[in-house]
Amino acid sequence: MGDGQGRVAVVTGGVSGIGQATVSYLLEEGWRVVVIDLDTPALAAARAVFSGRKDVRVEALDVTDEARVDRLIETIDQSFGPIHGVVNSAGIAADHHLFNTSAALFRKILDVNVIGTFLVGRAAARKMAERGTGAIVNIASISGLRGSKGRSAYGASKGAVVTLTQVMANDLAEHGLRVNAVAPGPIETPMVKAVHTDADRELYHRFTPMNRYGEPREIASVVAFLLDEKRASYVTGEIIAVDGGYRGAGIIVRD
Repeated sequence: MGDGQGRVAVVTGGVSGIGQATVSYLLEEGWRVVVIDLDTPALAAARAVFSGRKDVRVEALDVTDEARVDRLIETIDQSFGPIHGVVNSAGIAADHHLFNTSAALFRKILDVNVIGTFLVGRAAARKMAERGTGAIVNIASISGLRGSKGRSAYGASKGAVVTLTQVMANDLAEHGLRVNAVAPGPIETPMVKAVHTDADRELYHRFTPMNRYGEPREIASVVAFLLDEKRASYVTGEIIAVDGGYRGAGIIVRD
C-alpha cells in the first residue's frame, strides 16, 4: 500500500498505454480509481477485469462532450468520490507531413487532446475547489516542447496542453489545487507502435541519450508523484519531461 490512502483519482484514456499503466500504479499506491475511456471492446474488457472490485469504477465517455463530461464528473464525485486527483491521458496522434495534414484531422486532434483535457480538468477542478484540495496531471509530450517532423497537428495540440497546464495552475492555486504535466518521450504504447515506423525508432534511439524507448510504468510513477499531496505539495505549473534525456541532448557519442 502506498500513499493513496483511499483517495479517488479519475484517469481518462485509462484502458491503454500510459493511462492503463497509471491506473495500475495508482491502485498499487492505494488510490481508488475511476477508469474512463471510449465505449470500445477494450473498455468492456476492463470492466471484466475489474468486476467485483470496490476500488475501481469503469465509465464510458467521449471527453469532447461537454455536457456528458460535466454530468459524469458530478456523478463520480457524489457517488464514488470525493475526487482528489485527475489524470488527463486520453489522446490521439498522427505523423503526417504538413502538406498531408488535413484541417479535419487537425481539428479532431485538437478536440480530443486539448478540449478534452480542458473539459475534464475544469469539471473536476470545480468539485475539488469546493474542498480546497486536489491535483491534476495532464499528459503532454516532448512533441509539444520541440518541433519534430510530421507533428504539426499533434505537436500543436500538446504545446497547447503545456500552456493550458500552466494557466490552470495559475488560476487554480488560490483554490488549493495543483496542476502539472508530464511530457513523455518515446514510450512503448499501442499508439506509438501504430504511428512510429522502423525509421522513426532508429531516429529516436539516435537522439535519446538513454538509447531506448520508455515503458508506460515509467510515466505512471511520475504521475503518481505529482498527484501525491505530501510528496509534491509545492509543485505546480511544472512540465516534467520523462524522455530518456531527449529534450536536453546535444551531440551524443555512441560506442
